[in-house]
Amino acid sequence: MIEERGAVLVVDDDAEMRELVSDVLKERGHQITTAGSGQEALKLLAEQYFAVVLTDLRMKGMLGTELLNEIKRLYPDMGVILMTAFGSVETAVDAMKQGASDYLTKPVKTEEIIRVVERAVRESALRREVSRLRKEVHKEYSFHHILGKSKAIQGVFDLIRRVADGPTNVLITGESGTGKELVAKAIHYNSDRKDAPFVPVNCAAIPEQLLESELFGHMRGAFTDAKADKRGLFEEAQKGTLFLDEISELPLMLQAKLLRAIQEKEIRRVGANKPVAVDVRIIAATNLHLAEEVKMKRFRDDLYYRLNVIELKLPPLRERREDIPILVEAFLKKCAEARGKHVKGVSESALAMLMDYDWPGNVRELENVIERAVTLSRGETISPDDLPTGVQGARGDRRVLDEAAEKTLSLHEIENEYIKKILEKTGGNKYQAAHALGIDRKTLYRKLADMEGKSQE
Repeated sequence: MIEERGAVLVVDDDAEMRELVSDVLKERGHQITTAGSGQEALKLLAEQYFAVVLTDLRMKGMLGTELLNEIKRLYPDMGVILMTAFGSVETAVDAMKQGASDYLTKPVKTEEIIRVVERAVRESALRREVSRLRKEVHKEYSFHHILGKSKAIQGVFDLIRRVADGPTNVLITGESGTGKELVAKAIHYNSDRKDAPFVPVNCAAIPEQLLESELFGHMRGAFTDAKADKRGLFEEAQKGTLFLDEISELPLMLQAKLLRAIQEKEIRRVGANKPVAVDVRIIAATNLHLAEEVKMKRFRDDLYYRLNVIELKLPPLRERREDIPILVEAFLKKCAEARGKHVKGVSESALAMLMDYDWPGNVRELENVIERAVTLSRGETISPDDLPTGVQGARGDRRVLDEAAEKTLSLHEIENEYIKKILEKTGGNKYQAAHALGIDRKTLYRKLADMEGKSQE
């Protein structure tokens, strides 16, 4: 879990304001340092790390926006929040475009300071985590192209290592898109069979009438199109591993023949009189509960027990969300290189949406979403607009309401917050914002004037 407390630097040339903000944040357990100018703040930043800098916009000497630009140049992972009694919505939008985490309007409210600062601290911690993972993604958290640092996926790594060298059959279970074939390959290539073939077959992708010939081979003349002898996949995988994906789709007649091949260590080609000895390790995979299929008489119980000597259950992505930044980083690099695009990262808000989404298609769906985002991205950073609407909705729709409920805002205050969010999303373009809000520009100008007037009261 990301730490919600952190060191905060408060920058303001008004001593009373520095003291007020410092007292509020100290009560929440934050370590507070203050500076009376932008120049003093930069000296402190060179000596100590801060999760967030909270700075006034209008100061003598260096302006808050100038300090923001320097911080983003020198310390890109650091959060910066601007405070202003003079700025308009446009000023705040400009600051956000330059990299500010958020802004506060004076006179500041205690609960608003706490909410904004602690959110910025969390986001700063998330950025540092992503930066760290960029350096470590191919070291501690990867195992034969499987990525993750979560306890669940590390448990999978451990089990792969323990079963790899044995002759035991393995059943890999898990939802679609969790990486079952990757795990099967990891077992094979970390075993003493790694120099022999790894042969995958999707039992659901081959028509039933052809599947027997594909698995066991056939003799010339065995059926109409059998114009020559053909080795089956069992023989192709000799001394190696045969990976049977979607094993639940194997017809009952072939289940009996597969059981015999496992028990007797021999197969018989279609149309052949003599058996062929085979030395093959079987790894099977399914996204169904095979025990339930056995109960429903759709899968042989004796074959189930032969295959399920060791079950390796893969967790869905929603149960290992801490692995999402690692996977995003890897997929981003892969897709950007494949398309020759200079996409280097993901914005905080886009990453938050990716972290919130439930991923019914698991890792495969995440890779597809990143591929789409890289393709659509116009800049070096993936933004929320580059993500599918379903992924955006996972966080965007409820985020505004959750925050409003937390602060017990009135409907009028919710409207003001929503207008600010839409302006931020449209980059300050009032025409686009008015269209998105479903109002004309005159109405938007009136509401903005009303908001600005209240902020200065």
